[in-house]
Amino acid sequence: MRLQTLLEARWIFAILTVFAIVGSLLTVWLLQFFLLLLFCAFAFFRDPNRTVPLDSNLIVAAADGRITDIVELDENEILNAKTRRVGIFLSIFDVHTNRAPIDGRITYQQHREGLCVDARRTDCSEKNESMTWAFQNPRVTIVVRQLTGAIARRIVAWAKIGDELKKGERFGMIRFGSRTEVYLPLAATVVVRVGDHVLGGSTIIAQLSDQ
Repeated sequence: MRLQTLLEARWIFAILTVFAIVGSLLTVWLLQFFLLLLFCAFAFFRDPNRTVPLDSNLIVAAADGRITDIVELDENEILNAKTRRVGIFLSIFDVHTNRAPIDGRITYQQHREGLCVDARRTDCSEKNESMTWAFQNPRVTIVVRQLTGAIARRIVAWAKIGDELKKGERFGMIRFGSRTEVYLPLAATVVVRVGDHVLGGSTIIAQLSDQ
């Protein structure tokens, strides 16, 4: 387990531990129930290391989850250009840390207040609370957007503008079910399909052409 990730749940662990102790004084069933919840909390905040592909042409998923949509649209917050958006839905069973899709410097980070509608809805990208990031290197700028969901209500940022991140390095997380979007240049070849399950920092989602 990774300490920084576990610290995000310190109050959850503390409260469940207290409940488990109190429950043990009442009945063994309450003790077992709160121990189960404590185990589930540890499972949710797991944060395994990943094998990251080193080829600079390869762009990796920014989150674990299921590919829900791959669409062309204008990205007007940073790039002001038509892009291909890859949407990833994170269920409560997925790892919820977010990872850099490329080697690059963080050149943009902006939080936006919003709603917390179901992250599987197509309109959640415009309505939900979000944090938008830009990762830039000499070859490309990739935009990543973290979105809250009906259960997820907290976006955590571990990195900041100016940080240099390696591909697959953690930059934040979203608590509980949510959505992460990766905005790719049209010149990139997408190698995943809707319905695929991807692993953040490890699964290749697109490839840049050789230069």
